[in-house]
Amino acid sequence: MAKETTKPFRQSMAEWRQFIYNPNSGEFLGRTAKSWGLILLFYLVFYGFLAALFTFTLWVMLQTLSNDIPKYRDRISSPGLMISPKPDTALEFHFNKSDSQSYAEYVTTLQNFLESYNDSKQSQNIDCTRGKIFDQSEAAVKKACRFNLSDLGPCSGKEDANFGYSKGTPCVLVKMNRIIGLKPEGEPHIQCNPKEEGMVSINYFPRNGAMDLMYFPYYGKNLHAHYLQPLVAVQLAIAPNATKEEITIECKIHGSPNLKNQDDRDKFLGRIAFEVMMSE
Repeated sequence: MAKETTKPFRQSMAEWRQFIYNPNSGEFLGRTAKSWGLILLFYLVFYGFLAALFTFTLWVMLQTLSNDIPKYRDRISSPGLMISPKPDTALEFHFNKSDSQSYAEYVTTLQNFLESYNDSKQSQNIDCTRGKIFDQSEAAVKKACRFNLSDLGPCSGKEDANFGYSKGTPCVLVKMNRIIGLKPEGEPHIQCNPKEEGMVSINYFPRNGAMDLMYFPYYGKNLHAHYLQPLVAVQLAIAPNATKEEITIECKIHGSPNLKNQDDRDKFLGRIAFEVMMSE
């Protein structure tokens, strides 16, 4: 077999130079200026069409969405429960009723949380008819119902600035998460039960832990700018023999057939559990 002859270096460089630019034919990288122009024009039109198609598709999709209400709301049909104050670790309240520093953070959290419920912050809210859904679907401007702090009784912070923590009767505020368009049926109310009997007695404010229907439905942050969620204050009167004991309490929403309070996959759906341990 004959050996392949190796081109001289100068010949190879000359061929490369001619490929890059051929002065005889005017070709650059094997194509004339007209050929390069046609290719660039094709890709300009092609990618321009793709960009226009993508922009048009995105515009059509955005026309189906609302700035005020999410299009799809079927994944969360029932609200969860949350509490305030919310301890930093595992929903466990540990405090000494004789040591103000031990519960100072809880008191501060409650004061900050209730600030938006002060009368001065509800100047644009109105008094609504109790026990009745406040339907405003036809109204362009949605009104928010006034929530009276006095409904929280001794847990309002007005009668007792320490919210009962200094007396061994700590207050915990329970609220439902907001869901746009939710209209509870029946008479929704919060009910809390300790895991062990005889360690704590529970009082509710408003009476029976009621969540009035007049605060529903909620229309979203943009349409319902001044909306305030109804609150239920749970006051725990810890028995003297239960000090330094961990007391587990579970609160659930009851009285409304369309509000769930049991789901193994979501421990906060219509319920919440927390622990309280008080020392003296």
